[in-house]
Amino acid sequence: MTKTIPGTAISYTEQCRNNAFSLVSPVLEATGGITLSQLSKLTALEGSTIQNWIKRGWVASPEGKKYMEKQVVRIILINMLRGVMKLENIARLMVYVNGDVEDTSDDIIDDVTLYNILSRIIFTAQDEGAFEPEMIRALIDKELVEYSSSINSGEDKLRKAMYIMVMAYRSACLKAEMEKVLAEIL
Repeated sequence: MTKTIPGTAISYTEQCRNNAFSLVSPVLEATGGITLSQLSKLTALEGSTIQNWIKRGWVASPEGKKYMEKQVVRIILINMLRGVMKLENIARLMVYVNGDVEDTSDDIIDDVTLYNILSRIIFTAQDEGAFEPEMIRALIDKELVEYSSSINSGEDKLRKAMYIMVMAYRSACLKAEMEKVLAEIL
């Protein structure tokens, strides 16, 4: 199984271990944002799916025809969870953590930092081959201590949401593997 950066079609490299979004940020900075077709390639999502998420208010509207950091990272976060969670529940979870999608003043943590922390936890858990609840909680606690200065009030809410997100991502990976093997025998 090829290891990819969560929520993307990009193959994993050690370079992105501590800052998964670092492979995307320079492109956004250099180009002033990416187009819908580029975002589709990055995430392996249909353009109509991305546009639907924007219409539903789950992702901030693009600036002109360009998707900037806040839209891209939110789409990646939703994409990494959608394999096993209902989209409405993902949207509610994102509101639970960061309130209104257009208003960053109510965020517990910015989406890029959230995504990078989640990715680090996922990579560590994959490397250790363990996704037991207590191990995931310990990894979350360790990360939150390191990022306490980046977290606004609501650390307990964040801890719960991150646990759900990591377990949902792992569940989606297991489901995909099961479906792959099932397809081989049916």
